[in-house]
Amino acid sequence: MGSRRLTLTLAATLFLGLGLAPLVVMFASSLTVDGMFGLDRYRDLWASPRLPRLFGRSVLLAGLATLGALGLGVPLGLLLGKTDLPGRRLFAAGFILPLLLPPYFLALGWFALLGREGWLARLLPDAVARTLSEWLFGLPGCAVTLATVFLPLIVLLVCVLLHSVNPRLEEAARLYAAWPKVLGRITLPAIGPGVLFGAVLVFLLVLGELTVPMFLRYDVYPVEILTQFAAFYDFDAAIAAAAPLALVVGLPLAAEWRSRRFAAPDLRPAGTSLSIRLGACKWLWTVGVSSLLLMLVVLPLGALLLQAAPADFGDAWRRAGDALGRSLLYAALGASLLTAFGFFLGLLWRERTRGAGLTEFAALLLLILPSSVVGIGLIGLWNQPATAGFYASPGLLLLGYLIQYGALSGGIAHSALARLPPSLEQAAAVAGAGWWRRILFIALPLSRRGLLTAWLVAYLFCLRDTGLALLVYPPGGDTLPVRIFTVMANSPFGLVAALCALLVAAALPPLILTGLGLRREAHSP
Repeated sequence: MGSRRLTLTLAATLFLGLGLAPLVVMFASSLTVDGMFGLDRYRDLWASPRLPRLFGRSVLLAGLATLGALGLGVPLGLLLGKTDLPGRRLFAAGFILPLLLPPYFLALGWFALLGREGWLARLLPDAVARTLSEWLFGLPGCAVTLATVFLPLIVLLVCVLLHSVNPRLEEAARLYAAWPKVLGRITLPAIGPGVLFGAVLVFLLVLGELTVPMFLRYDVYPVEILTQFAAFYDFDAAIAAAAPLALVVGLPLAAEWRSRRFAAPDLRPAGTSLSIRLGACKWLWTVGVSSLLLMLVVLPLGALLLQAAPADFGDAWRRAGDALGRSLLYAALGASLLTAFGFFLGLLWRERTRGAGLTEFAALLLLILPSSVVGIGLIGLWNQPATAGFYASPGLLLLGYLIQYGALSGGIAHSALARLPPSLEQAAAVAGAGWWRRILFIALPLSRRGLLTAWLVAYLFCLRDTGLALLVYPPGGDTLPVRIFTVMANSPFGLVAALCALLVAAALPPLILTGLGLRREAHSP
C-alpha cells in the first residue's frame, strides 16, 4: 500500500508542479513591477480600446464556430453512433482527419479552393470569385474553418455518450413512440450535460486558436499576445495579455467541470446500445453525409494537395527535410514520454487517490489553454541563467508536450485500465504479489492496446502542434508545422502544398501500422 500511495502521489505532484508552475509564475510576474505589486502593465495595455475589441472578436468567432460544430456534430454523432448507416467508420475517419492536422491546413485548403487563384475561382465569374475570397478572409471563413476543425470533438463525444444511455429507457419509450420522439424526449436530454461540456471545450479551444485567424487575416486576441512577444519583443506586455486569457479559459471550465462531475446523472448502460434502422432512407442519409464530408474536408484538402507539382516535392524536401526529421523525432519522443506518464495518470484517476480530481482538472485545463499562454508561461519559468541549458534544448518543447497533452494520454490509459477485471489484481494480491508486480505483470500487459492507442494519439498531436512549438522550439530546431507556417506567406503556393503533403505522409505510417496491429490483435485467438 505504501508503494502505491507514494508512486501515485509522486505522479500527481510532478504533473501539477510541472504544469501549473508556469501559470503561477506568469500570473505573479504580471502583478509585479520592479519587485512591487502593481497593475501598471494591465492599465497600460488595456487603456487602449484595441484589446477589448479584439477580445470581443475572439468571443464572436468562438461562438459562431461552436454553434456550427454543435449544429453539425450532434446529428452526425447520432448517425455515426446510433444508426446502421453504411460506411460509418470510413465517414468517422474522414471527419476526424482535420483534427489530426494543424488547423491552418484547412484554411490553406479553402484558400486553394476559394482564393483569387483557387480552383473554384477559375470556373466562376470575377465578381463571384471576388465575393468568395472576401468571405473567406474574414469572420465567415474563420468560423467555418474552425467549426470543421473541432467538429470531430462533438461527433466523438456524442458517439461515446450514446453508449451511456440506459437502453431500457429507450426500449420502454419505443413501445409508445417513434424514434424521433424517443431521441427528443429520452436520448438527447440524457446526453445533454455531456454535449454542453463538449460545447464549452470547443468554445474555449477556438477562443485560443491563432494560426487560422492569422492566415485568414482576422484579428483576434491570441494574435495580439503573439505579436507583443514575437514582433515587439515585449515579454511583460505579452504576459499581461496572456494572463487574463488563461483566467477567462479557467473559470468557465471550472464551473462546467463542477456541474458535470457532481450534478450530471450517472447513466451507466444496462446492456448494448439500441441501434436505429434507417430502412429505405439509408442511402439518402448516406448521400447526405457523403456530400457534407466532400464539401467540408475532401474538397479543401484535395484542392490544397493538388496545388503541388512533382518538382515542388523535391524543392520541399531540400528546404524542409531537416524540419521533417526533427518533427518525427520530437513527436516520437513526446508520444513515448506522454504514454509512459499517461499510464501513471490513468492509474491515479482509476484508483481515485488523493489529488486525482485536481490532477484531472489541471490536465484538462492545460489541454484547452491557448498554446501561446502555455508557451509564454514556460518561457517565463525556464528562461533563467540557472536553466539556460534546458531552455535552449528540445527538452523544453518535450516538457510542453507533456503538460499540454497529458490529458489525452492519461484519459486513454484510464479508459483502458478501467476495463480490466478487478478480480485479476485482487487474486494476485491474495497470492502475495505487491502493487508494483501487479502493475507490471497484469495491468501493463493487459492494457497494451489502450497504451498503443495513447501513443498514436499523442504522436499525432505532437506532430501537428504549431502554437506551442512556435514559441519554445530550440534555436535552429524548428518543426515542420512551424516551418510551413513561417514560410507560407512568402513562398510559392505549390511549395507550401508540397510541405503540407510531407506532413500528411509523416502521419500516415504509424496510423496504418497501429490500425493493422490492433486489428490483428483483435482477431487473434
